[in-house]
Amino acid sequence: MDINDILQHLPHRYPFLLIDRVTEFHAGESLVGYKNVTFNEPFFQGHFPERPIMPGVLILEAMAQATGLLAFKTVERGARRESLYFLVGMDKVRFKKPVEPGDQLVLSAKLLRAKRGIWVFDCEASVDGNTVATAQIMCTEQDIEH
Repeated sequence: MDINDILQHLPHRYPFLLIDRVTEFHAGESLVGYKNVTFNEPFFQGHFPERPIMPGVLILEAMAQATGLLAFKTVERGARRESLYFLVGMDKVRFKKPVEPGDQLVLSAKLLRAKRGIWVFDCEASVDGNTVATAQIMCTEQDIEH
């Protein structure tokens, strides 16, 4: 999936779209993609000026966006204006190493189960083959009012 396909499946836009490309997709099973982390990211101005590090919550958000792509591509539906894919929980969150400008953040999501509208995924973020973060992420799709 290139960026145009990603934009069809996620409602996120700059500066909050945190996945640039999908390199592997297996419907109902797994997805691998990446985010190219550049010095031009707006969060680096304040986190931290003397040593820029990608905030951990944004690494988690990037993993959550990977789960959204896996779910939407699995059910063969793009992002809809009348519903949103909400994060409902995270367990077993661990950060191993910092992510810095110039890194390519590889995002892996594996579907563990989907039951009663709750999707549960095992996720990992890595740089150069080294794990930087892991989490079990739970999400659900809900209708929204305009």
